[in-house]
Amino acid sequence: MKRRSLLKAAVLGSAAAFPAPAISKGLLEWRMVTSWPRGLPGLGTGAERLAANITAMSGGRLTIKVYSAGELVPALECFGAVANGTAQMGHDAGYYHTGKSEGCAFFTAFPFGFTMGEMAAWIKHGNGQKLWDELYAPFGIRGFQAGSTGTQMFGWFRREIRSARRPAGTQVPDAWQPGSCPAEARCHAGLAAGW
Repeated sequence: MKRRSLLKAAVLGSAAAFPAPAISKGLLEWRMVTSWPRGLPGLGTGAERLAANITAMSGGRLTIKVYSAGELVPALECFGAVANGTAQMGHDAGYYHTGKSEGCAFFTAFPFGFTMGEMAAWIKHGNGQKLWDELYAPFGIRGFQAGSTGTQMFGWFRREIRSARRPAGTQVPDAWQPGSCPAEARCHAGLAAGW
């Protein structure tokens, strides 16, 4: 029930921003916030392509205005912006929101995780979408796949890594689950959003 009222408020809020002729024609404009710079190959252009596809599929009745990182909200605030109604859509990576729930990381690419095909199969046919809906329900939002970077590397190193305890100066990205890497692994929080 709460999700319906949130969606209704989002639709009414976006309709209120339109001039009367647009409303009478049934036209809507939604805001999509992203964690990417405008035009960033892959991620940034993927968000712009998604917006264009939604507009085309709706016959122009729903237009998506894309806001790049920092234009409407900071790069890592997409989740909150959608949950609080600042924007109707967000385009970023689930692992940016592990502070809301550690389970968010499972709906994005991360080292030792699913390949792109495995992720799509799990979401569509293995009850992954159902689990995702349950995870995001307390925030009044719904996640869905809109692109994939594929499995992410644990890192690129000049020397072989043979244990969790490595020589000082060796860095391992901790972007998929900030703060979860054991101290002896010498990870660094390397969130890449909004370069």
